[in-house]
This record gives sequence, structure tokens and C-alpha cells, in this order.
Amino acid sequence: MKKVVLFSALALGFLVTSSSCGKNKCHDCHYDKAGAEIEMGEYCGDDLKQLEAIGTYTDSTGIYTVHCHEH
Repeated sequence: MKKVVLFSALALGFLVTSSSCGKNKCHDCHYDKAGAEIEMGEYCGDDLKQLEAIGTYTDSTGIYTVHCHEH
């Protein structure tokens, strides 16, 4: 019984740790405009998820596809 409880606690700890690390991932993002790569900076966590979900950046000259890469 002690082994089951210990194993369960370790498994739960691993899941919490791995999921919290994933939430705070950071990527550098940019978009391409007129053949130039325009840096947007670093996005992390929920901001990164939202930017990747939208997938575009819009300014007065048009709509551009956003690309994000891990460090």
C-alpha cells in the first residue's frame, strides 16, 4: 500500500511539474513584411497561446502571418 501511495504522489508531482513548465514556455516571434523579418519580441504562456491561435499581425499596411520559434 505504501508503494502505491508513493508512486501516485510521484506521478502526480511529475504531471503538475510538466504541465506548469509547458504553460510558461517562451518563443521569439516575428512576421514577414516586404521581404523583411519584423521582430515582435518574446511571448510566453497565455500570451503566446493567444498569438499562435490568432496567427496574424495586422497594421495599417496589411495582415501578416506570425511565426514563433523556441529559443
